[in-house]
Amino acid sequence: MRALGTREIAGHLVKVYAVEAPGRVVTEREEASALRVAGPHLELGRARGSLGLGVLIVHAGGDGDYVVVQSWIEASMSDLAVFIGPAGRPDELRPGRVGLAPCVWEAAVLAHERDAYVRNVLDGTGPLAERLVAWGADVGGGHVR
Repeated sequence: MRALGTREIAGHLVKVYAVEAPGRVVTEREEASALRVAGPHLELGRARGSLGLGVLIVHAGGDGDYVVVQSWIEASMSDLAVFIGPAGRPDELRPGRVGLAPCVWEAAVLAHERDAYVRNVLDGTGPLAERLVAWGADVGGGHVR
């Protein structure tokens, strides 16, 4: 897992991660496609009660490519979308089937992000702007096990 930084996407502050299977690398092209896929989903976020914070996982998997978009809604709930496509063909990403959930590697990123959200936003002290800066800097990284 690699943290790829924080981006503004469709009115959301989003932390972006790469998850890479052995022999695979998330390229700039794949990241750009993931950002394009995430945009329309996040644009509808306010209608779903989004707080404007989210996580984007770009996963170059062993069996295909995946994009996971997770945002926080109504303080302590989350909204999740999974997109899938053939390996190395990011322009062919499409919504995953109903009920598809993150894999164990993606779930590890989301577990870190759940803890970071609670630690910095919900339980954090000080002005919201300072808590959001702390949340943005609190990234996971390294080998996911």
